[in-house]
Amino acid sequence: MPSFPSQEWFEEVRQVYNSDSSLHSGGGGACHTRAGFEIGKHRYLIVFDGEQCGEVRTASPEELGEEAVDFIIGMSPKLWRDMIANIQANSKADLQHTLNSIDLSSEESIAFSPMDDQYRQDLFYRYNQNFQDYFDASSRIETTFD
Repeated sequence: MPSFPSQEWFEEVRQVYNSDSSLHSGGGGACHTRAGFEIGKHRYLIVFDGEQCGEVRTASPEELGEEAVDFIIGMSPKLWRDMIANIQANSKADLQHTLNSIDLSSEESIAFSPMDDQYRQDLFYRYNQNFQDYFDASSRIETTFD
């Protein structure tokens, strides 16, 4: 049983997401972006290409640097855990636990561009449903928490 956050967990979610086209609802399913995810001291790079999550792997701070990603989603470990636990309990995030609702209720955006490039940061808003679909796929794997 994979633990969140871990490379194994992100990879299992990627396999579920890629294997079920019903999970590709956002933007007609097409998503083209390189995104970073910061969960406390853990960092991950996720690459979406069309209707597939092409790559997910651990990343160093440098790998999430200026040219490497379009944007980074960063939340406290508690917010991440609350969202994932909610997805586990409900098969998908309820309205208070989506990336979009968490972003809207936060004082500052949970997404930022390491280059301070608003165009690239806006890809979060364009594709946030794709990312939500990805995280909602985690409801299909048993998850423990660090």
